[in-house]
Amino acid sequence: MHIPDGFLSPSVCITGYALTGGVTWQCLRQIDRDRDIQANIPKASLLTAAFFVASLINIPIPPTSIHLIFNGLMGALLGYYAFPAILIGLFFQAVMFQHGGMSTLGVNAIILGTPAIAAYYLFQQRHLLRDKKPFLTTILSFASGAGALLLSATMFAILLVTNISPDMDINAERTAIFISLGGYGIQAVIEGVFTVMLISFLERVKPELLNS
Repeated sequence: MHIPDGFLSPSVCITGYALTGGVTWQCLRQIDRDRDIQANIPKASLLTAAFFVASLINIPIPPTSIHLIFNGLMGALLGYYAFPAILIGLFFQAVMFQHGGMSTLGVNAIILGTPAIAAYYLFQQRHLLRDKKPFLTTILSFASGAGALLLSATMFAILLVTNISPDMDINAERTAIFISLGGYGIQAVIEGVFTVMLISFLERVKPELLNS
């Protein structure tokens, strides 16, 4: 789900950087208001490393392959820390492994980072019905993990479909993109289940980590 260099026009890449700058600035403002920054930075660092590694492991699902993202999980656990964490992870992936690109770094950050923020707001809804909190937390955990991935995949597909080069076979490229969405649907279920498992575990052993 990382768009490489050379696929998007300069104007789209510049817009991606502008949006990423604005979102990062807003997230840093929110982080600055956090009363427990020193406790949350190690958690953000750990999940940044997990994001960096997971995105480099390809899982074959014929006729395509997927790699886990965990942006919904990061959003649920990190809140506003998730966007800069994802941005840092994407930067090192592009520099060290050419996974994605530097010109598209801003666009990729928006594709993966903004759904993480949406997952954070969704997961926080667990506080609304305290009498059903365990069940509600399970539902919201799955929705955060799976929903963020599906939102990212939708944004990714729209960008690709609307920026196919005229030199390519447009119909073939669109077909390939739509097929890849099927793989992302399977991936969304996997990430949703993993998010439920991890958050359920943290609720039992370290519930303070869920207070992002």
